[in-house]
Amino acid sequence: MLPPAVRKMLAVCLLCWSCSVCVVTAIQRADMFPYGTLSGDFILAEGDDETSRVLSLPKPLYFYNSLFSQLYVATNGIISAQDLPMEKQYVDDSFPTDFPVVAPFLADIDTSRGQGQIYYRVTETPSILNRVAQEVQSGFPDAKFTPTHAVVATWENVAAYEEQVRTTGPSNKVNTFQAVIGYDETDSYVLFLYPEGGLNFFGTRPKESYNVEIELPARVGFSRGEVTYFVFSRTEGPFYSVTSDEQSVKNLYQVGNTGIPGVWLFHTGNRYSFDNIVPASIGGLLATPPTGILGFPLQCSHNAFCSDYATGFCCHCRPGFYGNGVHCLPDGAPQRVTGKVNGTVTVGSTPVQLNNIDLHAYIVVGDGRAYTAISEIPEPVGWALMPVAPIGELFGWLFALELPNSQAGFKVTGAKFTRHAEVIFYPGNERLSIIQTSHGFDNNNHLTVDTVVNGNVPFLPPGAEVTISPFKETYQYYPSVATSTSVREFSVVSADRGSESFSFQLKQNITYHDCRHDNPSAAPETLQLTMERVFVMYVKEERILRYAITNKISPVGDLTGTELVNPCYAGNHDCDTTAQCIPQEGQAFQCKCATGFTGDGRNCYDIDECAEGLSSCSAHSQCVNLPGSHRCQCHSGYEFGYDGRTCVDIDECSSSPCHVNARCVNGLGSFHCQCLPGFYGDGFYCSQQDVHLKTQCEHHRDTVQASSPESRYPIVGAYVPQCDAEGQYLPRQCHGSSGHCWCVDSRGQERAGTRTPPGRPAVDCDRPGETRLILVCERWRASLIEHYGGKPEPNQYVPQCEPDGQFSPVQCFGETTYCWCVDQDGREVPGTRSNDVVKPACLPSVAPPTVLPLPRPDVTPPSNTEITLLYAQGQKIGALPLNGTKLDASRSKTLLTLHGSIVVGIAYDCKDNQVYWTDLSARTISRASVAPGAEPEILINTNLVSPEGLALDVNRRLMFWVDSNPDVIESSNLDGSGRRTLFDTHLVNPRAIIVVSSTGTLYWTDWNRDAPKIESSSVDGRNRRTVVSDGIGLPNALTYDSSSGQICWADAGTKRLECVSPDGSGRRVIHSVLNYPFSMVYYRNHFYYTDWRRDGVIAVSKHSSQFTDEYLPDQRSHLYGITIATTSCLSGELCALNMWKNFFSGSM
Repeated sequence: MLPPAVRKMLAVCLLCWSCSVCVVTAIQRADMFPYGTLSGDFILAEGDDETSRVLSLPKPLYFYNSLFSQLYVATNGIISAQDLPMEKQYVDDSFPTDFPVVAPFLADIDTSRGQGQIYYRVTETPSILNRVAQEVQSGFPDAKFTPTHAVVATWENVAAYEEQVRTTGPSNKVNTFQAVIGYDETDSYVLFLYPEGGLNFFGTRPKESYNVEIELPARVGFSRGEVTYFVFSRTEGPFYSVTSDEQSVKNLYQVGNTGIPGVWLFHTGNRYSFDNIVPASIGGLLATPPTGILGFPLQCSHNAFCSDYATGFCCHCRPGFYGNGVHCLPDGAPQRVTGKVNGTVTVGSTPVQLNNIDLHAYIVVGDGRAYTAISEIPEPVGWALMPVAPIGELFGWLFALELPNSQAGFKVTGAKFTRHAEVIFYPGNERLSIIQTSHGFDNNNHLTVDTVVNGNVPFLPPGAEVTISPFKETYQYYPSVATSTSVREFSVVSADRGSESFSFQLKQNITYHDCRHDNPSAAPETLQLTMERVFVMYVKEERILRYAITNKISPVGDLTGTELVNPCYAGNHDCDTTAQCIPQEGQAFQCKCATGFTGDGRNCYDIDECAEGLSSCSAHSQCVNLPGSHRCQCHSGYEFGYDGRTCVDIDECSSSPCHVNARCVNGLGSFHCQCLPGFYGDGFYCSQQDVHLKTQCEHHRDTVQASSPESRYPIVGAYVPQCDAEGQYLPRQCHGSSGHCWCVDSRGQERAGTRTPPGRPAVDCDRPGETRLILVCERWRASLIEHYGGKPEPNQYVPQCEPDGQFSPVQCFGETTYCWCVDQDGREVPGTRSNDVVKPACLPSVAPPTVLPLPRPDVTPPSNTEITLLYAQGQKIGALPLNGTKLDASRSKTLLTLHGSIVVGIAYDCKDNQVYWTDLSARTISRASVAPGAEPEILINTNLVSPEGLALDVNRRLMFWVDSNPDVIESSNLDGSGRRTLFDTHLVNPRAIIVVSSTGTLYWTDWNRDAPKIESSSVDGRNRRTVVSDGIGLPNALTYDSSSGQICWADAGTKRLECVSPDGSGRRVIHSVLNYPFSMVYYRNHFYYTDWRRDGVIAVSKHSSQFTDEYLPDQRSHLYGITIATTSCLSGELCALNMWKNFFSGSM
């Protein structure tokens, strides 16, 4: 609060306002919140572009409706919730910023050479919190706000940046101002304070044009920064500007919005619902931006800006993008259209139903070529619809090649419109209605257009060929509608009838929403669409109808002369299909890669925004890369909020999932049920119980069932002790996941020699075991348990003993992860202490039987000759031969180039010598032979969303794959037939999958960040169980070590390469400092994995645990799947062996 004298003076002025004029000056420096080293402040380092060390908040605060737990204070008059970029990326740009900002005075400030100080701190001091609470109560009388913490940042006597010359001394124009953020569990408020005489400069000159007499006014306000928009893209978030020009900056200390000049108060965040900043308004002047521009740009594209006009505001795409402002696309990028076709088409006198069949279109915007394909069309309709090219003409008009003084349809309509067209055929007067409705963009940023066709079409004989000559069509433009009428001629050539000529009349109108506030007369009244190289065909075998048309749009009458046309307009340039052709003078032109791609314009490559850290995905979401863009999808337990951008927690408790005698506790991303006092159970079922002290068995059991030490969530796959009615250990104990059983004594300790694997007869646990001496470990353990009163705490040390009484090699403090290794006498081995989820790899006191490296009898090691690694890298599959176990980089080649694909999973069939792969972009699973001239064959192209890992069982002729979007694991025969879903529950982020053909067992990874795991089942989907669930983070890669029979995985979270037996025993760490593994394969005591940090193939020796080799392809982009091409599974290897020899010798 301001000092009482100032408050009293204001009150007197208000009382006598009707009889006199009272001038209230701005607050004085003494009225600011206390600051400086005596107040416990940190001091920001001197400099022109400094950022504080992270200021960790004791409790997170809400800014807008997002939660932040740390802040940064910067030289240039701002506070941010994320580490700031270099100042050149924001200090001379317009407001808002693309990162979260509280800006009391955003300008190019310089504190070098002792020009001022910047102080900051987070505090819980009662006097500070009380003052903030009183200010909020005055400015927002209805608010119930009691701050728990405050952040105070003060810029004292700071100067504007000035270029240094010899005669330059310290600036005499310095500013002092302060920002205070007060917050509690649900709300945040911000105070800006500008003391009298505190502002002596009001803007700064941009460094890039310092010698030009231009000064940028300081920007004051708030910006949420970029946020996700419609899942797959980024948009400018909400913002609020206090200043708009130099005069409004000068007003900062002369007016305010609290009734006190120089004091500004704003409501800046709320946990539940918050659209934009709310200013206090209890007196004085309030600086606000113009109506229509302030706030969240919900109506404009995130790649557009908003302009105010006399009658309203309109959206306009930013440079580098085109559209109607509501929907904007990057210049030059090819576009895809998807949709469904429905309706009834009568061919002659035969009606044919079209039920939800697929339509796909691909448009090369750089030269106006539009390709349209409609699949699964029955034969009579397929032939008859060949002349109806107007179905595909729509996409040519939308994205036609633009000649000067013209614009393609998408710039007028955007992504939402409706087209009504009528086709009248002559001479039979058959009529066909076409209605096409565009609904916007889907999650992959593809335009979604549904088509309905109804009516009659002439019969065309099977096998007929249709030829349509080039033609021109004039479009008339009116407010919110475009129309055209034309007559087309086409010829039909068939074996029965020879060549025949026909015609049809096309009438169409396209309706849309436009913005006419800017200048209605600026829109063209007529434009001419020229359609050339019209190609139509029906593929009987595939039941696909195809249209291909080259489209150019121009003013009416253009393109009639013989003068030379710039290649950009003629469409004969050599720019990449993902590049924009920019015409220059004469015949010159320039190629520029579209937004989301990089390259020289003639060769453009997709930018992986996810891997490069350029995504706009918010907290609790996953980034999925797409060609030219990316999309975000919420983690399990989260869903998109009302804004379609922010992932918010799903309140599972709202559906009352718990027992009637339990309470539901909702958490971030999950929930759990707790039985009420006096009841016992897992929360989903609770039964009444008598209160009694838990026995050791009950305590052990309940601890495991309730939570793990790290996460407070139920343990998956852990051993749960079985207790009898009196709470004592049952003599026989079994592990629910592994199926092993053993006998225990009264203390729950395993009796030596009693463990049996699944399927073996259990030992009679009622028969007394052999008596033996109590060893040191057992005596020490019994002594400490007695010392703890029989109930040791979870963090107290109790020696862990083996069943034979020896010390376990790994010792830990109770249920914590603080562990170390000991020798056979229980003495600690120096240097082995660890506080990690994965316990240290300790050698047992007595050496176990040797099992390495003898191969199993059912495994035949392949020969060294022509063993080849196949790897997936974007649009290609590469082949990397091995020389022994060394990577033979000199003979590496490209096996397949698949344009427009993103190959992820890869597998090899050594019986038929075929490579199989999953395509994330095309959503398909395909295969191709390595024989000369072989063409790729699509096996599965329906109901796939994000196919990733792929595995083959060459003996059973089956393939298995994971789809990480619907979270399913499926299988089929190798030809794609017999498809079935194995698992569609309890999967969150499945990725890698392998099959051990000799045992008929599947293994897969699930990198669910809340509960990552590795699971297995039989190949028919039975006997599902968890193999590993603790000590893993992001298990991307998975492989099978045939020599030891172990499952091995590479973890991008823990950075470890580990192996474990199929029953969960014998876990060991092979390597602990990996980079970012994605996929892995095992061969001859070596692991070969693809690495996203190095963008290459890395080799690791199993025996030495060292990196032994590395291969970095010339094309630097992420490598995905990797597999091994070997002929060891064939009885006659010569055929396949010669095939690989021919491939690498260049004869294929």
